[in-house]
Amino acid sequence: MNIEAYISSGILEAYASGLLTAAEREEVERMLILYPVLQEELTKIEETQIWFLQQAAIKPDEAVKNKILEQTKRSIQAKSNSKSFQPYFWAVAASVSIALVTSLLSVYFYFKWQGSEKSLANLLAQNQQLAQDYTIVNQKIDQLENDLSVLYNPGIERIILNGTPNAPDAQAFVFWNKEKEEIYLQLQNLQALAHDQHYQLWAIIDGQPVDAGVFDFSKDALLKMKCLPGNISTFAITIEPRGGKSSPTLETMQAAGNTAKS
Repeated sequence: MNIEAYISSGILEAYASGLLTAAEREEVERMLILYPVLQEELTKIEETQIWFLQQAAIKPDEAVKNKILEQTKRSIQAKSNSKSFQPYFWAVAASVSIALVTSLLSVYFYFKWQGSEKSLANLLAQNQQLAQDYTIVNQKIDQLENDLSVLYNPGIERIILNGTPNAPDAQAFVFWNKEKEEIYLQLQNLQALAHDQHYQLWAIIDGQPVDAGVFDFSKDALLKMKCLPGNISTFAITIEPRGGKSSPTLETMQAAGNTAKS
């Protein structure tokens, strides 16, 4: 069996999202028993999904939340029963949920404004705050959609960067689209830095370190790094003076990981 092809098919993501039929779930569970590496991959997928759900958490009132859940359940059930169901349907379901959230929040904000009995000055101030909140929600949804498209794109390679002796608990993930030369970084566990310091990502190309961009520690979303051409064999993170350097300080290396091409 071609394990990599099975993982790239998206069946594990669909399983983790609860979008498979009973027969399909039984088949996946049989494969998980036969191939432990699939169980490891499933665990990573579940952890990533939980992480993104936590980052995208929105707290409307109870009525809005119940309406979203009800509509999302109906949409997913209808699609699941369709003969045109595909392994990547969970991503479509996520898009449906996002659209419902946006629409229902619009209604929620409108009626909240309409029902206000405060003075005109307070109404204007409240309306401005609601508009700002709505903008923030839309930005968060846009970011989530982009991150999901990166995380579950079968053409993207995921590289785990584990901690070095300098930082044994450090960990990060690189998502590399070789065809488009795009690099994204997801941070898991890095220490806080002094104001005059930056983390810097390096790509080893033909044995030489190439700057892939500087960043501060953040777990809110994927970080888009520099686009780099060539056959990258390794990614590594070092601590550098703020603004970065042209060559890495190896003594400060925090995490590193090899690509499948190395």
